[in-house]
Amino acid sequence: MKTIEIYTKFTCGYCAAAKRLLNKKGVTFTEVDLLRHPEKRAEMISRAGGRWTVPQIFIDDKYVGDCDELYALDAAGRLDPLLAS
Repeated sequence: MKTIEIYTKFTCGYCAAAKRLLNKKGVTFTEVDLLRHPEKRAEMISRAGGRWTVPQIFIDDKYVGDCDELYALDAAGRLDPLLAS
């Protein structure tokens, strides 16, 4: 099974949209809410190559990007292969 991690803030509409798509795909993911765990922000920025906005999404430690990039992967038919076990 793929390991999917998403850094979020519960107040973020883009985060909600990204989680909605992942839920629609039927995958399990680990969510790190930066409002509850602000100490994880530096970790996210480092892993995301300096990007500091949320959400930031990783599949098997591979950086996928933000919500727009997740939806673009899906539209291009490239998300399902990334999520496949």
